[in-house]
Amino acid sequence: MTSTISNPLAYIVALPAAALFGGSADAATPSTIEKENVSPAQSFTAAEAEAESARIMARLQAVQSKSQSRAAEPTTVPAEPSPAPIMQAAAPMPKPATKKPQAKVMDQETTNITAALQAIQSELSEQKQLIASQNALIQSQNDKIKQLELHNQLVRAAAPVETPFALSQMRGTGIQRSRVETAAVQIGTSPDDELTMPEGPVGEAPPEANNIEQKVEAVPEGQGVLTPRGQFVLDPSIEYTRSSTNRLVFRGIELIPGIQIGAIEASDADRDTIIGTFAMRYGLTNRLEIEGRVPLLYRKDRIQVVQQRDEQITREVGLEETGIGDAEISLRYQLNRPKSQSPIWVAGLRVKTDTGTSPYEIPFDEFGVATGLATGSGFWGVQPSISFLLPSDPVVIYGGTGYLWNIERNIDRVVGDVFVGKVDPGDAINASVGFGFALNPRFSFSLGYRHNYIFSTKTQLGDTLQESNDIQVGSLNFGMSYRLSEKQSMNLGFQFGVTEDAPDVSIVARIPFRF
Repeated sequence: MTSTISNPLAYIVALPAAALFGGSADAATPSTIEKENVSPAQSFTAAEAEAESARIMARLQAVQSKSQSRAAEPTTVPAEPSPAPIMQAAAPMPKPATKKPQAKVMDQETTNITAALQAIQSELSEQKQLIASQNALIQSQNDKIKQLELHNQLVRAAAPVETPFALSQMRGTGIQRSRVETAAVQIGTSPDDELTMPEGPVGEAPPEANNIEQKVEAVPEGQGVLTPRGQFVLDPSIEYTRSSTNRLVFRGIELIPGIQIGAIEASDADRDTIIGTFAMRYGLTNRLEIEGRVPLLYRKDRIQVVQQRDEQITREVGLEETGIGDAEISLRYQLNRPKSQSPIWVAGLRVKTDTGTSPYEIPFDEFGVATGLATGSGFWGVQPSISFLLPSDPVVIYGGTGYLWNIERNIDRVVGDVFVGKVDPGDAINASVGFGFALNPRFSFSLGYRHNYIFSTKTQLGDTLQESNDIQVGSLNFGMSYRLSEKQSMNLGFQFGVTEDAPDVSIVARIPFRF
């Protein structure tokens, strides 16, 4: 014996119909509806639910039309021959039965069922719309997932990451469409305009504080990053240097401490120098730049000499001079590509000319005292160097070393009353180290130390060879930089001498313009 579970919608129609029409063949019973509906284990889709509702409505309308036709039939019993008058008086005829109350009940039940079915149909329609919208959303999400997967395949095929900096470069410049098309062929698909990577930068640039160039803008000249290819930088600057020396010289013999026989000479020299420099830099490639510098000097010296012999003699000399200094030209080349946690090495070569006024070309009086000031060294020089930049957030460490070779020269002239022959100016070794730090995208500062060791100078005076002492010049450096715009900044640097032969203080202001 098989048992079936009828659908609830079938009972909504079947039960009232059975109650109204009993076992009529025209009425829809549960047993007949069971055969046409699915079991509860099955699930209705929106289309099936709507079709079931329409079928039930059609059957209900058929039942309603039949019941209305039955109600329209005559409700009175056919007339029979009237009996004898006596019979009528003894037993009056009952009134014919009417079905009007029963028809009204049936119409009310039909109306209730119709309203219930219409409510069910409305709810099924809403469920159908909800299911359709969810299916559309799921399809859209699937399409986006496929696009992301294709993006990933195209990026890996067109721009494989080889170095830690390749990803940042790809973000800044994008992937060319030609490479995307090639990658699409490799992965077996066709390039789509919607999937093509952008040709140029997308979105906003990273914060400028992470840029190495900004962190080292305030470092001393020659320690920063190279000029990009095709970019021209005009870098005017003005520098003020203050130097003062106090020397005491004794020429004679000392018998016992405190008793001296001879001459005592004390000198006090104050030198002020203002140098205006016109510098230009140009990026030949992204790893090679060329630079030229032409300085214009103003010098003012005040020298006071006190000699003690039989009597004290005081002499004071004041000198001023303005002229062109020694012009320079230099090349700087980046040796390696940037890598994470590795320094950037830059090699440099500087050539210094003798365009300034030489110390041996200034005039002297009859006592051999200079009456003018030199604006140059009077010798050519060549300086190879190497420097590095080491990014270490939030700072950039810089440093370097160099060797200045001053080429000897034959003066071959009488200076004062002394003949000067060959002069070999002392070479110099320099080294520096420091760091740059960017406080925000506009302001940065740097701290560092620089030291120069100058070898002795050998001079031929008449038939003798004079040799000076070695000199050590050390200074502390402090710099500040403020970015006025994307192509212009203002830099201010300070140098404080920490050795006896170093200038007391030097202040330099630079305003580079980028084109």
